Amino acid sequence: MIQMNCRGLTLGYDSVLVRDLSFTIHAGDYLYILGENGTGKSTLMRTILGLLPPLEGSVVLGGGVLPAEIGYLPQQTQAQRDFPATVWEVALSGCQGRCGLRPFYTRAEKDLARQSLRRMDMERLSGRCYRELSGGQQQRVLLARALCAAQKMLLLDEPVSGLDPSASRELYQVISQLNKHDGVTILMISHDVQAALCHASHILCLGEQVFFGPRDAFVRSAPGQRYLKQRGGVCLGGAD
Repeated sequence: MIQMNCRGLTLGYDSVLVRDLSFTIHAGDYLYILGENGTGKSTLMRTILGLLPPLEGSVVLGGGVLPAEIGYLPQQTQAQRDFPATVWEVALSGCQGRCGLRPFYTRAEKDLARQSLRRMDMERLSGRCYRELSGGQQQRVLLARALCAAQKMLLLDEPVSGLDPSASRELYQVISQLNKHDGVTILMISHDVQAALCHASHILCLGEQVFFGPRDAFVRSAPGQRYLKQRGGVCLGGAD
């Protein structure tokens, strides 16, 4: 089932960063978006979220996915890491888009927040202050918040940035479980090519030569060979 079809996208601000980009996302895909800085990765994600109009082309959603139902995990700023709220309040705030003009959360929305925290193994810390958590724990809470907004598709912008290797591995495993066992479609911006080779079903590599396709095909492609030579990468196979 097609959940997103990007057709002929040209993206940029003062100058064009991406030209004539087309790709399709199916339910259950795990897409890594790779590329050097300045190749348009974040611009693409902002366009998918509807925060930035494309210069040309379109993003068409399908499979029951609505724009307001796409979960988003942006990169954290230091101010956000120090946000003075409880774990419960942060997770529950992911339901705000469901409230409309209603100034309160329903029982169903509170149940969803509890379920999302439980999926992230963070329900036991519901009463803790968010800023007292480790970086890995904070990212789990933010994933729970994103799951409150959407159950079908998550967009993640370098979710392991700033985490130590152990916390990064744990978060990758959590995200992989959401994809493989819960059927959540994942689109992730990353510089971690080794993680992409371990977890991705598909790879979109932006740059002078653009590649989109299955992970195995990326390894054999000319853009893939150049990127792997620059970045390195050894894992090729699913990892839970």
